[in-house]
Amino acid sequence: MIRVAMLSFWHVHARDYARQITEHPDTEIVAVWDEIPERGRKEAEARNVKFYESLDELLAQDDIDAVVVDAPTNIHRDVMVKAANAGKHIFTEKVIAPTLREANEILRAVEQNGVKLTVSLPRLYDAYTQAIQQVLDQELLGELTLVRARLSHNGATANWLPAHFFSLEQCGGGALIDLGCHPMYLTRLFLGLPESVTANYGYITGKEVEDNAVAVLSYSNGALGIVEAGFVNRFSPFALELHGTEGSLLYSTHDSKILFRTSKLGEEVSKQWVMKEEPSRKPTAIQQWVGHIKENTVATENIEIALDLTKLMEAANLSARSGRSVKLSELAP
Repeated sequence: MIRVAMLSFWHVHARDYARQITEHPDTEIVAVWDEIPERGRKEAEARNVKFYESLDELLAQDDIDAVVVDAPTNIHRDVMVKAANAGKHIFTEKVIAPTLREANEILRAVEQNGVKLTVSLPRLYDAYTQAIQQVLDQELLGELTLVRARLSHNGATANWLPAHFFSLEQCGGGALIDLGCHPMYLTRLFLGLPESVTANYGYITGKEVEDNAVAVLSYSNGALGIVEAGFVNRFSPFALELHGTEGSLLYSTHDSKILFRTSKLGEEVSKQWVMKEEPSRKPTAIQQWVGHIKENTVATENIEIALDLTKLMEAANLSARSGRSVKLSELAP
């Protein structure tokens, strides 16, 4: 049995991860730490486990094997470097850290201590993503020229997001670094890593972080990625568009259908949109993390994409602040 400590319930998905750990046959929650002690004690009492006032004391316990990190983004580096140096396996909410430099510090500690890291990038493993990858692997769209990915909800206008999700200090940003992570890493999956990022942020509800955002990823071959995110839209569906020299693909949660049209399957097929059946989804990120711990393997693709996500988010924030395009090569390693 893998004995897991929950490190903070700051993030809105922390209880979801706690539930998944509890439901998994190979894991159990044995301890809680939280930077807000009152919140941590409440969560520990609800699970009948010990609450630790001190993170260092918790990490010193030999009967704790792994940690789930849902602490504020701005303390990810401190928490995860300590956890890795203590020999604890780590599952963490995205992003790894607000900056590439901090993310690299975490990854060095993980590698040096031989612990298993997995980052929560759930839409990488959904069935629609697997279906789109099959279309791309068959080169049915030709050379990709544009990917557009949008995810938005009304957390700011309907006031259901916790107040600390609008803290620039704790979050490192707003709609893009939180919700926009998902369309960002999917765009990175489909198109690869761009040369530069140009971002524009809107502040509709007057928070100190953006609640409306667009980032454009520019590639050396002329391809573009468009990432959209917001906290101010009641009915905006999650949507993906992929366009290439020989075809296009559309997916949206308004009907949950994957439709593509291509010239690569003959003239008759090219006249109509074809529905793509979805294969089975991959195991969840938590399930994969447990598998890596048990099998002594490394989540290579997950970590690579998570690191690239930090690069893209840091570049987007720099672009929005400076009003210019930011090359990824400008980021401090």
